[in-house]
Amino acid sequence: MPDIAVRPASPQARPDLCHPLAVALRHGGHDADIQAMYPMADTGLAHHHVWLEREQIDWVARLPKQSQMRLDPAANLDYQAACFDRASQGGHAPSLHGILPPGPALPRGGLLVSAIRGRPARLPDDLPDIAEALASFHVLDVPDAEARPPLLSPADPWAAMLEEVRDQARFLDQAGLDADARGLIEAELAALPERLPPGPGAEPRLISFDAHPGNFLVTESGRAVLVDLEKCRYGLAGFDLAHASLYTSTTWDLQSRAELLPAEVAAFYRHWIAATGFDGEAATLLASRRAMWLWSLTWCAKWRASNLRSRDAHARGEDWSAELSDDALIAHVRDRVDHYLSGAVIEHVRQESRVLARLLSAPDDD
Repeated sequence: MPDIAVRPASPQARPDLCHPLAVALRHGGHDADIQAMYPMADTGLAHHHVWLEREQIDWVARLPKQSQMRLDPAANLDYQAACFDRASQGGHAPSLHGILPPGPALPRGGLLVSAIRGRPARLPDDLPDIAEALASFHVLDVPDAEARPPLLSPADPWAAMLEEVRDQARFLDQAGLDADARGLIEAELAALPERLPPGPGAEPRLISFDAHPGNFLVTESGRAVLVDLEKCRYGLAGFDLAHASLYTSTTWDLQSRAELLPAEVAAFYRHWIAATGFDGEAATLLASRRAMWLWSLTWCAKWRASNLRSRDAHARGEDWSAELSDDALIAHVRDRVDHYLSGAVIEHVRQESRVLARLLSAPDDD
């Protein structure tokens, strides 16, 4: 293949990714139009990213560090490809352009998706655009059950979420929590209902399951685009709304960090309701919010208990080893995990939830 310029995009970039990526691109027949590579900053625990400058539409190569879905490398790529293929139909996610199979150059392979030129989300100003982006997934027709794989599609999305939260809660014993924080988490876990009433909000829709604001870019036209898609499933839309607006999400990313007021969160929910025509009960959305928050807290416990392990030399499924990411990223994640697992922050979110419940149950005067 012709030489491709490598242009580091930031001090945290990984130029060592470019040679194996170039080999994989050549083997896959995707190299003809590529003029330059820009290794991007290491900002996530699941992927490295390389911007590919092309003669026409630029691409981004998403190179997995691990599989958050606990899948082998080939199955992980197939799953993520389905995420981009289906979510992009709503117009608020990048399009899929190719798969780089696992091989000697890239043991976990990679995906090629449209590059999105945009800025990080600004909260609360961009919340309406994020609500519309999520609505674009949630209003898509849900295919028949046999056509939903490889995406997860549990018969009872609520029961599946409870199982996932409880599975992660096993790590609470290893997370070094103080007694107050542990007691508050246990009380919240116990308050989760075993089932949701049927009706709107309890029916499966295509969801991202990773909708925190740091995963959005906003284009010059004001369109919010969800650029990180690897955990889509057919689940409850309330999980996405929660993940986009919880304190544990809006204060996660350095570039989009903000602490939202309950009134701002309520306005976000109402914008989504208007965009989707949702006519269900606020109580169902709020139950999903509690479950998503507890998913995030138990994930924090899991990460705290797992990140000091050595990386998986065989590059198989899930792997939270700190060895896979830059030191600055790991320090940031550790700071956020410690913060979210503190008793004071847990109590803050509990109080915020009570206020939000009152606001969503009151008539909208706007």
